[in-house]
Amino acid sequence: MLEVTSVSAGYGALTVLHDVSLKVGDGEAVALVGANGAGKTTLVRTICGLMRAQGGAIAKNGSDITRLPAHELARHGLAVVLENRRLFGELSVRENLVLAETVGRRVRGAHLRFSWDEVTALFPMVKERLDAPVELLSGGQQQMVAIARALLLQPDLLIMDEPSTGLAPKVVKDILLVIKALRERGMGLLLIEQNVGIASEITDRAYVMALGRIVHEVPAGQWASFLSDERLVKAYLG
Repeated sequence: MLEVTSVSAGYGALTVLHDVSLKVGDGEAVALVGANGAGKTTLVRTICGLMRAQGGAIAKNGSDITRLPAHELARHGLAVVLENRRLFGELSVRENLVLAETVGRRVRGAHLRFSWDEVTALFPMVKERLDAPVELLSGGQQQMVAIARALLLQPDLLIMDEPSTGLAPKVVKDILLVIKALRERGMGLLLIEQNVGIASEITDRAYVMALGRIVHEVPAGQWASFLSDERLVKAYLG
């Protein structure tokens, strides 16, 4: 589904990512974990076209998307929820969602993975506050809107950058329940997380990142072994 091969990227002369490779298979949930400054968000921004790769290649379902701008990724079945969410704060919840729904219908035609009713049913708060300006919502509510908007783009792979950061435990629990429901529907997932407890709960396997490189892989079924190795956890996650 998603294949990142030997990707390097950075800011001007500063290279942040060094020869990064990872894969996410059809319907697979994969975590990318690492301490602050490891390069996780830079990798997300490079995958979704907000940064230009300096080397390497990124492919989605066999199509090269390395040089595609962010707004063209929906037609390849890829949606991203960034850490800063990038919602239109002055618009209502409904208006934010309608914009995404319009794009999703254009790229998928009649073959929709998620209807409006299905998406709003996942987030009762969203359904209750459709006419509220997004800028007046709490951080947790905005995160729910951001995920709902991403789903209306009709992706088969959802990338989420630090979805639990700064949110109340109750909100995090609600979001994790939604992610689990999406997994049951066969949604592919690339989850970027500092909280390895959350990552281990909802993903099959993981890549560990440090100093802009993939330094360790947690194979499927090996989360418990990784978390019990204090040396590895301390070395890579602090």
